[in-house]
Amino acid sequence: MSNVLFIKANNRAIDQSVSVKMYHEFLDAYKANHPDDQITELDLFAENLPYYDSTAINGMFKASRGIEATPEEQAAAANVTKYIDQFLAADKIVFAFPLWNMTVPAVLHTYIDYLNQAGRTFKYTPEGVVGLVTGKKAVLLNARGGNYSEGPMAAAEMAVNFVVRNLRQWGVQDIETLIIEGHNQFPQEAEAIVQSGLELVKKAAAGF
Repeated sequence: MSNVLFIKANNRAIDQSVSVKMYHEFLDAYKANHPDDQITELDLFAENLPYYDSTAINGMFKASRGIEATPEEQAAAANVTKYIDQFLAADKIVFAFPLWNMTVPAVLHTYIDYLNQAGRTFKYTPEGVVGLVTGKKAVLLNARGGNYSEGPMAAAEMAVNFVVRNLRQWGVQDIETLIIEGHNQFPQEAEAIVQSGLELVKKAAAGF
């Protein structure tokens, strides 16, 4: 039995968002094919995560050094640690998120800020950064209205690249990326683009 963490970073309705459609398609197909696995859903917008600010930074630093912290710093550190522990406990992780203004939604950026903790997800060495999170599998479900896979817009894509770069820094190497793109850029083909992508999502869920 695997512990699977589903992370959703979009609070739009399912009929308004392709990445939300992808999330539910993958979740339903995964449940159907892996009925014994333990699934945790984490809706980042519903969590209303506080920004990773100086209070949280100081709290995490003091906790790692055994330094006495203020009550506010202790509370902030405890909140960050809760999400780190949940992430580390998962065997498989599914991220579903859109490309918004060339990057990830702010809530996902904040969540990744929480997870980027030296001593927990990575460590510094004389040779560079070494990931501490090994043996996990991840799937990224991303939707973007334009075509960013090739051509001049490829260099502007900072959503999938951002998440992948952080996962690899933490040591997660088994990453599958599923992208639906171009449905807004090519509206006459939108339905076919989305449906074709959702079929790939369903197939990937069965084998994840």
